[in-house]
Amino acid sequence: MKKKNRGQRTAPQGHRIHRKAPWLLGAALCATNIGMAHAQQADNAQQPQVEDTVVVKAKALTAVQKAKKDLDQVPGTTSVVNNADVERGRDANAEDVLAYQPGVFVAATSGNGANKISIRGSGLNAFYQGYSLGIKYLYDGLPLTGPGGTQEDLLNAASVEYTEILNGDNAFAYGALSLGGAINFVTKTGRSSPGNYVDLEAGSYGYRKYVLSTGGVSKDGNTDYYVSVGRNQREGFQVNSPNEGEDFIVNLGHKFNDRLETRFIIRHRWEDLMNGSTLTLGQIRQDPEQSRLLSGRRKPDTTLLISKTTYTIDDRSKLEFGLAYNDYPLDNGWKSSTTPQYWESTDGSVSLRYLRTGDTLFGKLSDTTVSLTDTTLLHGNVTGYNIIDGQKTFRQFDQYSGSHDTVLAAGNDLHLNDRYTLSSGLSVIDVDRNVRVERSVNANTSQYPSSVQYNDYYLAPRLGLLYQASPGLQFFGNVSRSIDPPVTWQIASTSSPYARPLTPQKATTAEAGLRIRTDANEASLTLYRSWVRDELLTVVTQQATATSDAVTANSNASPTIHQGIEAALSSRLWRDHEGDRLTLRQAYTFNDFFYRDDAQFGQNQLPSLPRQVYQSELLYQQAGGFYAGLNVRATSGYYVDYANTLKAPSVAIWGAKFGYETPDRRWKLFLDLRNLADKHYAVAANTAYDLHGVDSANFYPGDGFSIYTGVAYRF
Repeated sequence: MKKKNRGQRTAPQGHRIHRKAPWLLGAALCATNIGMAHAQQADNAQQPQVEDTVVVKAKALTAVQKAKKDLDQVPGTTSVVNNADVERGRDANAEDVLAYQPGVFVAATSGNGANKISIRGSGLNAFYQGYSLGIKYLYDGLPLTGPGGTQEDLLNAASVEYTEILNGDNAFAYGALSLGGAINFVTKTGRSSPGNYVDLEAGSYGYRKYVLSTGGVSKDGNTDYYVSVGRNQREGFQVNSPNEGEDFIVNLGHKFNDRLETRFIIRHRWEDLMNGSTLTLGQIRQDPEQSRLLSGRRKPDTTLLISKTTYTIDDRSKLEFGLAYNDYPLDNGWKSSTTPQYWESTDGSVSLRYLRTGDTLFGKLSDTTVSLTDTTLLHGNVTGYNIIDGQKTFRQFDQYSGSHDTVLAAGNDLHLNDRYTLSSGLSVIDVDRNVRVERSVNANTSQYPSSVQYNDYYLAPRLGLLYQASPGLQFFGNVSRSIDPPVTWQIASTSSPYARPLTPQKATTAEAGLRIRTDANEASLTLYRSWVRDELLTVVTQQATATSDAVTANSNASPTIHQGIEAALSSRLWRDHEGDRLTLRQAYTFNDFFYRDDAQFGQNQLPSLPRQVYQSELLYQQAGGFYAGLNVRATSGYYVDYANTLKAPSVAIWGAKFGYETPDRRWKLFLDLRNLADKHYAVAANTAYDLHGVDSANFYPGDGFSIYTGVAYRF
């Protein structure tokens, strides 16, 4: 093996010839040989020497392509969603955005909101009251998730350029603590989305969506701006389940000089949402549009402010500094509950990352990243009320302020040679929880305390290996540690006058897989197994009724296993000389989650997620812009209680899509058909303790046959 010359090792970042692009190196060598041949011919002819310069220019990568290329260097499952592809059909919620991603399960239970999102079984039995658990969410690399979890109102991915999904511990670079990993939404800018843009959508069940945006770059090229306003409405599939919301987004960027640039982002949303209630399987088969009771929430003024500054120190190193302010109040039980709560939550986040490439360690090329992230619940509390005969009275006040999550992480990629890269990392995690039941009309007669306070440190190492067998074939594997701290309201909420002393969930995960890329195919396959201790599980102990809300309990479980298969394949089946093509996109996830010899449940499966999920889309695209596709989403049956006595049935839902998009993407229109067979089915389910096989109201009905259409124009 030949030693690399020092000039290659110290080439400026972003301009070094990549070891995975030998064609570029070959082109450069070919150009050099041509130049030498011309010079030799000139000498032989005894003519004045003319210096010929041959410049080889590689096609510039788009932001989406660059993100995908960067994530391909992670020795584990990652994926990138180009949101422009999503916008060829209905783009209403996280289910639309995260479709066809291996290892990811998403189900929308109330149209635009109430999404159940899980990666590798993370937060597998989270309930639909406005929060998502078990995954770290970010906007432009800065956290949306805090000690209080993630409110789902900003998970609609409005005005997002692309979405990064990093399964499990592969989200190490973002300081993610959770078993599920991270999802990073990257906002559109004036550079990526210039001009004026109008997007109008409408469809079944009163669905309407309107988006207006404008973006551009200043004359000197140093400043860019992007502004977007949007509104969504839906009357709802189930009765009494309307929702509406508005988004306001601003993204401003400025480049002071070649070394210093900054970006400031505002995301503001308000939302009123009435959830469709859970039903029994019998009720879904009979009439899935019915609703047993009202369940609503209002998010009056969610505001996320992000500031991100990058300073390029030299050709091989840079510093990124970020600040985020996230204020997300929640009026839960608005217009519906007998025990409503009002939540006040404000997170402050600080992020500092140092990146250095092109160093030499043990004689090998080395890239290093050191990051510090901290998210503190600056102001957090919940006030619970009782509604008796139409009168609101105080029930309980809980305080969460001061809780925080801090992660100091150092990672290194050591390029052993042109084929092997050894990745290593270590995170030091500080988890602080300060949860207090300060006032309650009910006396605490339980065995649990009225407050839980602790500040604990954890270590999470990571070791991975990437093997580039050929330009189109890559093998990878890693062993990692993850820490999932409980969110504040899992420890104490207004349903009980005590605090549960929950501890963080810990897991050790091993995964191995491969990526394949050819001219016609792009595939990935990963097998993983997680040994989980103290898994944070939640169960419904009492169903909601017209006069009382559901009662839930949170606890640390006995040891569990999460293991599975994540597979994706995108194939070009046919293409003609004019550019017309037929493609097939597929994603398969196998979930195998179970207890390890629990004292009561033995090796029962963990409930609430399908064991198998398959999605595919057969798409014909004409070079002129017309496209037509057929898609299917199939899920196997799964248990909804820990005793494994009642199952949600398996189902396959078919859809179709038609549209036209001009080659310059100036304008487009689409027709999106869903649930073509108008099946009555359960799209998601609550989790119960032991149902004794009795059909119960734990199932959320999926939408019936529906039609959506949209038109967009850029000018």
